[in-house]
Amino acid sequence: MKVTVLTGAGISAESGVPTFRDANGLWEGHRVEDVATPEAFDLQPSVVHRFYDERRAALGGVEPNEAHRALARLEDALGDDLLVVTQNIDDLHERGGSSRVLHMHGELRSALCRACGDRTPWTDPLVHLPPCPRCGASELRPDVVWFGEIPYEMERIQDTLERTDLFVSIGTSGAVYPAAGFVQYAARRGARTLELNLQPSEGTHLFDDARHGPASALVPAWVDELLR
Repeated sequence: MKVTVLTGAGISAESGVPTFRDANGLWEGHRVEDVATPEAFDLQPSVVHRFYDERRAALGGVEPNEAHRALARLEDALGDDLLVVTQNIDDLHERGGSSRVLHMHGELRSALCRACGDRTPWTDPLVHLPPCPRCGASELRPDVVWFGEIPYEMERIQDTLERTDLFVSIGTSGAVYPAAGFVQYAARRGARTLELNLQPSEGTHLFDDARHGPASALVPAWVDELLR
């Protein structure tokens, strides 16, 4: 059986990673337009760099939870028949033991060079404009997909969804496209669909089954059930 899992902010929230927006539409106190668009970076690069430098540094203070570890167990059992597509830019899936992870919105611990296009692992601050390891230009930016930009590896994701037998959405709002449309794309091609979320998402009605509660409880229980 081929399984595709989509994860969002809800799976990392229990590890202490702030969710994307609060009730006021802000991202950790910032307007999204000020820290998550190419235009913001062009206007105030130092502000944007500091925001992501702080997020990158904060990753050292959080750990994977039982939901991340359960997906690693599932990978151990399914191997190449499992792909985790995450909207998250943290590295908790990898630290939880998963290796088949696709970061459609980029990664905090990666830098993208605007001069040569190179993507390189990165853990240090970027605010001081260090040179690109490949071309030497001081044109590094956070390797994060901002609003108005195309998510990474959409063709690979679509190909996987066309062949998947089970599509599972974990900790997502069902409001951000294109990820919010994955359930319909998979269902049209015959996949069973399941939502695991703290509360019903905007797209709950699109799933064959939905279970609601903390990811750290729901995901291990579902993995145990699948592997039984």
